Amino acid sequence: DENVNSQPFQRWRDRFLFIAEATHKSQAETGEIKGHYLNATAGHCDEMLKRAAFAREIGAPIIMHDYLTGGFTANTTLAMYSRDNGLLLHIHRAMHAVIDRQRNHGIHFRVLAKALRMSGGDHLHSGTVVGKLEGEREVTLGFVDLMRDNFIEKDRSRGIYFTQDWVSMGGTIPVASGGIHV
Repeated sequence: DENVNSQPFQRWRDRFLFIAEATHKSQAETGEIKGHYLNATAGHCDEMLKRAAFAREIGAPIIMHDYLTGGFTANTTLAMYSRDNGLLLHIHRAMHAVIDRQRNHGIHFRVLAKALRMSGGDHLHSGTVVGKLEGEREVTLGFVDLMRDNFIEKDRSRGIYFTQDWVSMGGTIPVASGGIHV
């Protein structure tokens, strides 16, 4: 999860190895594809790249980055590394509520989602219209479309304040937690 980084009682390298072993064992027993988002977030880019490289070494197909706490330029660095090295990059939005749930002085998640799309990432923890990550239905669906669609028409009822043409810029797949599909 986004809170598991490299704490004294659970260092990242040990956790990565434990998870890889459990994932491979589970796949062998069930014949099903299994996975885990290994959190590569760290205090600086060199450490994140080291974690991403180790994840790749042990056969992990996907890593995770907390893009708000890690920073946008760090995210772009990790996204480029992931793309160049065949890793998927899941983006978590840890800390978003401090920024986007403040009606009087925050930055709406729609803006954060657009910035992430430009920064890079294969899928983003987007929240959903039900459950603990609940948001306003139409607005949530509006920023979900902003993340994945190439062309979005202005629709103020969905929080889309101007027409957005992403041209050839790739999208980001919105995902919710707990197995709920967006």
